[in-house]
Amino acid sequence: MGLWRGKTPLILASQSSARKMLLANAGLEFEAVTADIDERGIQAASKLSDPREIGLLLAREKAKAVSALHPGSYVIGADQTLALGTRLFNKPSGRAQALAQLRDLAGNSHELNSAVAVAKDGKIVFEDVSVARMTMRRMSEAELSAYLDAAGDAVTKSVGAYQLEGFGIHLFERIEGDHFTILGLPLLPLLAFLRSEQLIAV
Repeated sequence: MGLWRGKTPLILASQSSARKMLLANAGLEFEAVTADIDERGIQAASKLSDPREIGLLLAREKAKAVSALHPGSYVIGADQTLALGTRLFNKPSGRAQALAQLRDLAGNSHELNSAVAVAKDGKIVFEDVSVARMTMRRMSEAELSAYLDAAGDAVTKSVGAYQLEGFGIHLFERIEGDHFTILGLPLLPLLAFLRSEQLIAV
């Protein structure tokens, strides 16, 4: 028996395998629906520069876009931004860009900002953003190439060209922040909200 107590299905406005895994492991039944929005266009039009604000904006827009198509349902939108100082990173378009990102990140500390927003009937009813600080070890060109060979196409699936739950763990020497933030969904505050709305059984 699942833990979800809502009258309509819980919806995740994402096809992220990591986010789906986190919700499923927490015992929540949900439907995953892709949010059809122009993320880079929305970001550019907003003129925002703060990585946390950008993450929250995109999480809100994803949740609202899917919520408009599913009246009465609680819809979870999420987004993650990576900042090295004031510089923002996006998902690399291919191996060459992944290598360039890793060269810049190696030997430095960067921040992952994970935002979550919940919408119902097109309105945001909850939002939160959490931060993890990631320190990547110094790596030679040979080591970076070996990592890219091992990780394959997965390097284009996440910002920073790594997935910490996979081969990406080999890139780091120190991590400060919770596992859920790193994987792209601030799960503890999200669960606290759902409990406050009496939407989950525990």
